[in-house]
Amino acid sequence: MNQSEFIKVISPFKDRVFRLAKRLLVSNEEAEDATQEVLVKLWNNKGKLESYSSVEALAMTMTKNYCLDQLKSKRATEMRIVHSNYTDRQAGLQQQAEDRDSWSWAEKIMETLPEQQKLILQMRDIEQYEFEEIAKIMDMNETAVRVALSRARKTMREELTKTHSYGIKNN
Repeated sequence: MNQSEFIKVISPFKDRVFRLAKRLLVSNEEAEDATQEVLVKLWNNKGKLESYSSVEALAMTMTKNYCLDQLKSKRATEMRIVHSNYTDRQAGLQQQAEDRDSWSWAEKIMETLPEQQKLILQMRDIEQYEFEEIAKIMDMNETAVRVALSRARKTMREELTKTHSYGIKNN
């Protein structure tokens, strides 16, 4: 595999690798480092890439593992999991304030989810991966992925509903 073939294979999902790294590592710099690290590893193994059924799934798995290793390391004490690339420039000022507030609550709630549910929610609802791809990346079966996603969505929905009802119970 030469350089142009490698770029042709990597280009369609390079941004997804960055977004997953950004999801797990707060700073752009850390996410860029993670992306570069994964791409270098892929380049060093370019001869083996054709043996994988999905290079994208391999890259996402490598990204997830690299980021989790970073979070576990001493450097991780200064990092936290957030997602902050959402903006709505078309909405009015009040709507923007409400959207920011809702997004802030969604981030806070997402941080309380178990790590596995957080990653699955990111890959399915934000990155638009298929269940089969997520199962490969997470080394799980599709049913377990669907169950974890369902639980994550349920938790998000319940907590957001509580937040938006401002603690007032509706009977």
